[in-house]
Amino acid sequence: MINVLIEKIKKLEAPIVVGLDPTLANIPGFLLNNAIKEQGETLEAAAEAIVNYNKGLVDAICDLVPAVKPQIAMYEQFGIPGLVAYKKTIDYCKEKGLVVIGDVKRGDIGSTSTAYAIGHIGNVKIGEKVLAGFDEDFITINPYLGTDGIKPFVDVAREQKKGLFILVKTSNPSSGEFQDQKIDGKPLYEMVGEYVDKWGSDCMGDSYSYVGAVVGATYPEMGKVLRKVMPKSYILVPGYGAQGGTAKDLKPYFNEDGLGAIVNSSRGIIAAYKQPQYEKYGEEGFAEAARAATIAMKEDIATIF
Repeated sequence: MINVLIEKIKKLEAPIVVGLDPTLANIPGFLLNNAIKEQGETLEAAAEAIVNYNKGLVDAICDLVPAVKPQIAMYEQFGIPGLVAYKKTIDYCKEKGLVVIGDVKRGDIGSTSTAYAIGHIGNVKIGEKVLAGFDEDFITINPYLGTDGIKPFVDVAREQKKGLFILVKTSNPSSGEFQDQKIDGKPLYEMVGEYVDKWGSDCMGDSYSYVGAVVGATYPEMGKVLRKVMPKSYILVPGYGAQGGTAKDLKPYFNEDGLGAIVNSSRGIIAAYKQPQYEKYGEEGFAEAARAATIAMKEDIATIF
């Protein structure tokens, strides 16, 4: 899938992934009210509103960006109906030709790690049928448990030709409490980056590894170091826009070929209709506002090349 992602990025000239992170606060009121009229004040109503919200967003942006990134926690908060909405969202995005990065941040060891990997990017055999679970193209992984926790994911990714983005330096303000701590004079995040490079070295696509990294846009100097540490790893860059990252912060994450990174925006696009510059679209024009915000992001990122 790394080859597919890169080809889509090249074709659209858009190293952008849109985070599909629905909350009831961001879902336009009319969508939720319509769902409640049909299903009452239930988890099922919330899930229906989420699916309709996501479909509207995807229809508006699918010709502009190569990928989307649904954050599973935003669906899990609605229980089983929310997970059904997560799966419906994945399937719909794939129908529209989008690469799906499941932001699941899983991490465990042994058979548990294998089960997570199979559930999200692998498949199971039931009788004579081979079936996929959630069936994302990439997933995010927490490396805190070390190689024991990563290897099962890498094995499934290699077998299925899918991909991983491993948390290396995250965009949140307190990430440094652990990630910046030095061991033998080297920050922990840099050591994790070295392991990402090693884990991905025998798991290569045409030019980049199936094993990528997550490095926040809020730390461009660290991104510059990590780009050198992981030359063959694609970097998923959160933190643009709502979290304070700007286009000028992004250049260090890219290689000289203009590839090597894909930048995420979630609230800045999916809730664009709430922003002053897009309020003219109103709630019912939430999808059009998202499209306008995506075009603006694409133009902004183009200024760094």
